[in-house]
Amino acid sequence: MLDHVGIPVSDYARSVAFYTQALAPIGIGLVMEVTPEMTGNASSAGFGSGGKPDFWINDDGAPGQHTHVAFVADSRAKVDAFHAAALAAGGRDNGAPGLRPHYHPNYYGAFVRDPDGHNIETVCHLPDANA
Repeated sequence: MLDHVGIPVSDYARSVAFYTQALAPIGIGLVMEVTPEMTGNASSAGFGSGGKPDFWINDDGAPGQHTHVAFVADSRAKVDAFHAAALAAGGRDNGAPGLRPHYHPNYYGAFVRDPDGHNIETVCHLPDANA
């Protein structure tokens, strides 16, 4: 349904470093960057997989207070790895990896706050492969 999502950040370099480290365990990496000279107003970094940037950060405005973005993972182990990598990159815990059965029985998610306070989630909707 969505083609891409973009959020403003307060410190572009810090946020590029954070997302590069935090999203690596779920197979998402930095795909491209564009400069203010190219866009006419802001630096932007696009993250994704398969060469397509789906998630963008940019320095063209003040960060929102309640932005929530959820990335999909194809295993619960990758949700765990995302959470650990995001914390190691300077994120703040906002919900440890675990089941959220109030959404559905297999909803396994983890939440962190990025350097600007955005609520970043990774979720796996699949049953536990080890069960």
